[in-house]
Amino acid sequence: MEFLTLQNGDKLPKVGYGFWKVDPDRTAGLVQEAVQRGYRHLDCACDYGNEEQVGQGIQSTLKAGDCSRDDLWVTSKLWNTYHAPEHVEAACRKSLSDLQLDYLDLYLIHFPISQKFVPFDERYPPGWFSDPDAANPQMEMNPVPIAETWKAMEKLVDDGLVKHIGISNFGTSLIRDLLSAARIRPSVLQVELHPYLTQEKLVKYCEKEQIAVTGFSPLGALSYLSLDMADREESVLEQSVVKAAAERTGKSPAQVVLRWGVQRGTAVIPKTEKPERLTENLSLFDFELTNDEMQAISGLNRNRRFNDPGDFCEAAFNTFCPIYE
Repeated sequence: MEFLTLQNGDKLPKVGYGFWKVDPDRTAGLVQEAVQRGYRHLDCACDYGNEEQVGQGIQSTLKAGDCSRDDLWVTSKLWNTYHAPEHVEAACRKSLSDLQLDYLDLYLIHFPISQKFVPFDERYPPGWFSDPDAANPQMEMNPVPIAETWKAMEKLVDDGLVKHIGISNFGTSLIRDLLSAARIRPSVLQVELHPYLTQEKLVKYCEKEQIAVTGFSPLGALSYLSLDMADREESVLEQSVVKAAAERTGKSPAQVVLRWGVQRGTAVIPKTEKPERLTENLSLFDFELTNDEMQAISGLNRNRRFNDPGDFCEAAFNTFCPIYE
């Protein structure tokens, strides 16, 4: 395993296991399988609806002696309905309780979207709708300045509930504004990154500001086919430059694309429910892509964003909610 070095010297594993869309019934077993195969970076979130099962898997793993808690890097995320400062700690403690942990290694603001609070005992995870049973259910906003949410996130660090705090789905302007008010700087930015969405300027800006970058959906369209948010023809794995690099290195096209992600200095969090793919997705450090291959794969960029609230919120949640424009 290779690592990204954070501002304080802590090490973030470059490859993690992402739990978005992982079936809760399979989650605990997949945690154990992943750790046994070498994963130490687990990427979770309240909104994924499987943190309780991740926690069960972690506890089984620890009891089996497959690793220690200090060996694991566990990330979770603050959901949109908990941005008000008075709800941040409670949301974090709920994730900690579900994960059966005393602390998180990283806690991210999931989206720069602040929605109306949904009580924990009313619905958890709360999802995107304020009232899914309404005649015309919609998202309901409750604007909270990011600086206020961030101040509450900083207190989580002060209180020892989390080691690092960060952001997800933020662009340079929001990051710049956040840095102007932050007492504790964000350690990590997590955003969609793959050869069709290289986000070169954002990655370069974060490097300048010493903010580590983790790319979600590192294989692009494959994460979105089941959601009808991508077409099978959009698979980057079918590109000739990817196939050529795979043939030269003796690796799979998926490994080439994931290698491109870590070789450009970012972490990646691929998701799979196939045990054999777990090992494949982790086996990225016994080969390198040439400069020409790296440039050719980066040249596939189309600025194609699959995970865009400006598109899916209107289609799925009856609410226009752009954040990147």
